[in-house]
Amino acid sequence: MTVSFDGLSGTDFEEFCADLLHASGFVNIDWRKGTGLATSPADKGRDIGCDHLRVEPDGSQHFERWFIDCKHFKRGLPPKELQNLLAWAEAERPDVALFIVSNFLSNPAKEYLDTYRRNNRPSFKIRYWEKPQLARMLRRKLTLQRKYDLTDMPLRSIKEILAAEDEFFTKVWYGRKASAEHYRSQGTPEDIIKGMLKAKRAAEKRFGKKNLGPWNDFEWGMLSGKLSALRWVLGDDWDMLDT
Repeated sequence: MTVSFDGLSGTDFEEFCADLLHASGFVNIDWRKGTGLATSPADKGRDIGCDHLRVEPDGSQHFERWFIDCKHFKRGLPPKELQNLLAWAEAERPDVALFIVSNFLSNPAKEYLDTYRRNNRPSFKIRYWEKPQLARMLRRKLTLQRKYDLTDMPLRSIKEILAAEDEFFTKVWYGRKASAEHYRSQGTPEDIIKGMLKAKRAAEKRFGKKNLGPWNDFEWGMLSGKLSALRWVLGDDWDMLDT
């Protein structure tokens, strides 16, 4: 997907990064904004501190501490913008120092990091996420895309949602109906049975009888889940499957 962060302010981009980390499984996220103002005057070298659960091949688990600096630049990030986080990481020794960049690291910045690794052999890992990595991480996170106006994918119209709800209502209703003989044995009035048979014929004409079941357990679960989700969008509570 194509993504641009140009419409975000620096603070908006920091907030986006905190939300992306949360959506990616990070915990104990501390966005060090420290003020209600539009800037973060004293984040002491990193914008966000958080923990990430690492699972080893033998199944053991431990949390890694990450320090993160969010860099919102329309051009390549210069080397001088890397120094604060690296200095703070040297002092505090996290497991990972991460730069999240709204565009790209400049080539001199990447060379600076390579030289820093060779000469300093830091105890922490140095990573960076540039625009292509952020786009890949956002691909299945439509809520984040919409919250920060990062996509032009249109929302479904109410007309489309209502049509889909009607379709799955009809299919669930049809699948729940027993034979006419069953209802006669239960003493159901004949006019009600005739009305049900007429409605079933209308559904068969509309969707085709082969598209109305019988359903296995998985298919029935999918039908019910779709109907529940559509009704939730339209204002009902979850799991409202009355037909």
